[in-house]
Parts: sequence; C-alpha cells; structure tokens
Amino acid sequence: MIDNKELIRIAIENKKNSYSPYSNFRVSSVVLTKKGNIYKGVNIENSSFSVTLCAERSAISQAISCGEKEFEKIVIVGDSEYTNPCGVCRQFMQEFFKKETEIIIAKDENNYKVFNIDDLLPNNFSKHDLEEK
Repeated sequence: MIDNKELIRIAIENKKNSYSPYSNFRVSSVVLTKKGNIYKGVNIENSSFSVTLCAERSAISQAISCGEKEFEKIVIVGDSEYTNPCGVCRQFMQEFFKKETEIIIAKDENNYKVFNIDDLLPNNFSKHDLEEK
C-alpha cells in the first residue's frame, strides 16, 4: 500500500493544478480509497465566491463519480503551514468517512498530523440523525 509520504508528495505536486486567481491560495487534496485507487482534487475558485469548490470535495467527488465510496485516507496540503478543511468540507467528509479513515493535514512529507472525522467534527450531524427513532 502507498505510504503517507508518497501521498503527501502527490498532493504537493498537484497544487500546481489549483485554479485560485482571486485568493492566490492553492489547496490540493488526494484521497486513497479502500480499493487502493488515488483521486486528486484542487480548489477551484469562482468570481462568485459561494460557487468555489474546495480541494477536499473535489477529490472525494471525483472518487464517488467513479463509483467509490469507501475511503482509506485523505491528504490535505495548502499554501499555509497546515491547511485545515473548512466546515463545509468537514461535513462533506462526515457523510463518507468512517471513524478509521485517516485525515492527514500536511506541511510537507515529514511534517504532518493525522486525525479522524470525530476529531475535526465532534457532535456532528449525520445520516443517523435522520433515522426514525
């Protein structure tokens, strides 16, 4: 299986594909699925800022569009020391990530932090809240 350092290298290289003409803040994300496939995403800005797509949702959506819904890891890198996912991305990840899915927020391949979805979004709203009681 591919290790965290290699996934981080892929994510850092992928930052060049970011479309961020307004903020000049590039973000890249790479997801590794349970099947071992890798999907990349970048932030894609829009002059109407609410339409902007974050890198995390971009990568996860690409995997889902290819029929994959089980995730092993996600790597997030940006133009700051450690780029944390926004609230919308955390809620989006919550829909698809299990507690054991690793969320890796990296500065570079030797400096990174590993979380799970409960660390980043405690007391979250999930599909379980919609189940009949």
